[in-house]
Order: sequence, then structure tokens, then C-alpha cells
Amino acid sequence: MAVGRVTVPVRSPRLVPRPRALKVLVADDHCVLLEALTQLLAGRGLHVVGAVANGQRAVLLARQRRPDVVLLDVVMPVMGGLDAARHILRATPRTAILFLTGYAEDHVVLEGLRIGVRGFVVKAQGADELIQAIHDVSAGAVYVSPCYSRTLLQALARGHPAGPKPLSDRELQMLRLIAEGKTAKQAAHLMSISVRTAECHRARLMNKLGIHETAGLVRYAIRQGWIVA
Repeated sequence: MAVGRVTVPVRSPRLVPRPRALKVLVADDHCVLLEALTQLLAGRGLHVVGAVANGQRAVLLARQRRPDVVLLDVVMPVMGGLDAARHILRATPRTAILFLTGYAEDHVVLEGLRIGVRGFVVKAQGADELIQAIHDVSAGAVYVSPCYSRTLLQALARGHPAGPKPLSDRELQMLRLIAEGKTAKQAAHLMSISVRTAECHRARLMNKLGIHETAGLVRYAIRQGWIVA
């Protein structure tokens, strides 16, 4: 009896699509650190879409390249980290902002989280923690370095961060001009408002911040990253 040939169909292996590498934009005014971060992130499988030295450049590139995560320093020239974060979140609300900083004071962290920043990583932490934080914030989680105070962590747990009242755009502009040494008359001219209105903005921002002398306002502006010492 002839035995017929039996053909067994061979199924081609199912192709599993590779996950897309996260797009990360990095901003830090220390050139050596910026280069090291770029190499570290690329070596860990992340796609670095830009590396810039100030917040203004970070805002421009974020608008153009729509990164998944923007890694920002708090204090940078031209435009500080918090200001850059505000602009980026308005332009690309799906982008996760993560601060990498030497150490930011608690009120800076609270203000950052209030405006929608997803995390703060201290530069003293290891590379593994930074990479994990990037993946966490890209997935919608919030990451705050455990070195921050218990008061801050308790405020986060309650979901009601209690920081200074947010300043209006005019008050922010006035704060920067005061920190640059401008008089009320000079500020009024630059803002195209009356001297009386400029003095009102100055008084209102002092009351909001609880700071009633120029030196204190300058220190506050430096801590927020709005000016560089």
C-alpha cells in the first residue's frame, strides 16, 4: 500500500513589535553634566531628542519635538526650570516634566507639583533611580526623592500641597524686574503700566510670598530659578 506524503503546514513566528523608546529632552546649564546625561540615557535605551543649556531652549524644542519626558534643572540662565515647565505643560500637556536638581527647597517642589511637574530627582541619587523615575513619570506616576522632608511627603500624601499662592504673570514679571535691580519707575516703563500700578503689583506679590524686602525677593527668585546668581 502506497503511503501518501503528509505535509505539515509551518507557521511563521509571530512578530512582536518592539516597544518604542521613550523620547527625552534634557536641559541643564552644566555642559559636562549635560553631555554625561545624554550618553547615560542613550545607553539605557532612551531616545534623547535634544540637550540644551537653558529653559527657553527647552521650551522651543519641546514644542517642536513633543518628547515623552523633559528632564530639567531648576536653576538655569535665560529661563529657569519652573518657568520652562509652565510653558511646556501649556504647549504639550502630555509631556511629563521631571526635575533633576542638586536640591530644591520644599516650597519649590510643592509649587512644581502644583503646576503639574511629575517628579524631583536629586543629582546625588544613582543612575538606576533616575532611569526608573523617567519611566515612572512617563507612565503617569509621581516620583519625589525620599530625601525631602517628612512635612513635604505628608503634604503630598494628603494631596493638598500647601505652598505660597501662585503669582500672576504680571507679578512674576515684576518679581524678575525687582530681582534685576529695577526701580518701580523703570519696571512701570518696561511693563507699559503706570508707576502706581507697578507699585500695586509689587505690594501684592510681597503679600502673597510673605517677603517684604528686596533682598528676600532676590533670594526667592534665585531659588525658583527665575534669575541666576
